[in-house]
Amino acid sequence: MKQQAQLAQMMKGQMFDGFLLVRAASQKTSSNGGKYLDMTLCDISGEVNAKMWDALTPAPTVADVLRIRGMMLEYNGKPQLRVDKMRVAGPEDDYDMSALAPCAPRPAQEMLDEIMDRVAGIQDPQLRALVEMRLGEYGDKLRYYPAASKLHHAERAGLLHHTSTMLRAATAICAIYPELDADLLAAGVVLHDLCKITEMSSDEIGMVSDYTREGMLIGHLVQGVAEIARCGRELGVREELLVMVEHMVLSHHDLPEFGSPKPPMFPEAEVLHTLDVLDARMFEMRRALSSVQPGSFTERIWSLERKLYRPTRSSKAE
Repeated sequence: MKQQAQLAQMMKGQMFDGFLLVRAASQKTSSNGGKYLDMTLCDISGEVNAKMWDALTPAPTVADVLRIRGMMLEYNGKPQLRVDKMRVAGPEDDYDMSALAPCAPRPAQEMLDEIMDRVAGIQDPQLRALVEMRLGEYGDKLRYYPAASKLHHAERAGLLHHTSTMLRAATAICAIYPELDADLLAAGVVLHDLCKITEMSSDEIGMVSDYTREGMLIGHLVQGVAEIARCGRELGVREELLVMVEHMVLSHHDLPEFGSPKPPMFPEAEVLHTLDVLDARMFEMRRALSSVQPGSFTERIWSLERKLYRPTRSSKAE
């Protein structure tokens, strides 16, 4: 069946009949003692809280695709889907998974090829070997891993999306500031978030179920430095280069309260941090603004600590 509407386009009072993906689901008890299902459902346009007031229906499993019938309502000023009927989709159902799971806007292989081409262009053989070794250790996981569980680039192949966009930005900024070591910056871009793969547990849809033990106890910055050090020793990378790459990964969050014990202490490290923040914020802004009508404000965005305004018309030339 053809999906009737995307969640981001649903208006209050509109009926929904189609397929949605489960991001979270649990059975809860209301104030009057009744049981109900509390769910977070999504399609590629966004996610919505959903309620099903049926004590007999068990909670679906995360990453299940559900056939849903219900009505879009509003609770405390936010959209909420009242689910009247639902079932787990089967092989006989005609639905497009790419319309359900938030995913990168470009094919994963295309982004990976772009990254590998840039890595192949690194002139220093030790630096190139270090980056290639780290990429090779993650194999197919690179094709679907997100860059976060909920915030920026929390999508299938989000890590590739984040990395490839930053690489493009790095190329552009190196043309403006030619004193930058473009290859060192490119290596930092590729390596800075690679240990998100060991920090989070993700399925092949790109949905994170939880943080790993390593993610909770160590985190991707420190783990990333440790893995770079290990590979550097195996490859015999010269000490100064290895320490600089380690510093770029360790400092890319800039401040201790964001996880970096050291601030960026040379230009390429500073630019890496700046590009990381820029790409993350642009992603968050783009996603938030896509869910509101022109001429209105978003709700307060937790990660940005502000509301955003969507103009009534684009500032780009018509």
